[in-house]
Amino acid sequence: MEETKNKVLLVEDDPMIVEMYKLRLEEEGYEVMVTEKGSEVLELAKENKFAIILLDVILPETDGFTILDSLKSDDSTKDIPVLLLTNLGQESDRDKGMQAGAADYFVKSQHTPAEVIQKIKELLL
Repeated sequence: MEETKNKVLLVEDDPMIVEMYKLRLEEEGYEVMVTEKGSEVLELAKENKFAIILLDVILPETDGFTILDSLKSDDSTKDIPVLLLTNLGQESDRDKGMQAGAADYFVKSQHTPAEVIQKIKELLL
């Protein structure tokens, strides 16, 4: 079986955010795959056995809540923890994400990459 402990899927369309998180995660020893295409997420998750998925909510093709629903509805991906990493700070958005099965919900402007990496480590224990 493929090693999944350190495989991370980053679903993000902002190149600056992608670069920052990819670099920090790789420095921590994670193998990072990136996509901004919501349509690719489920297939990538099935093929690559990620340890965790970092998922933005506002994406070009489809929103992160829809992607989260599809991940949690599929038997082969439902157990992958999904950390929503978004700019949406409304309590209603947070509730929606948590009810849909997110492992946690982080507003990008309120958390540093170090805090996000710490949360990833906690979720993967």
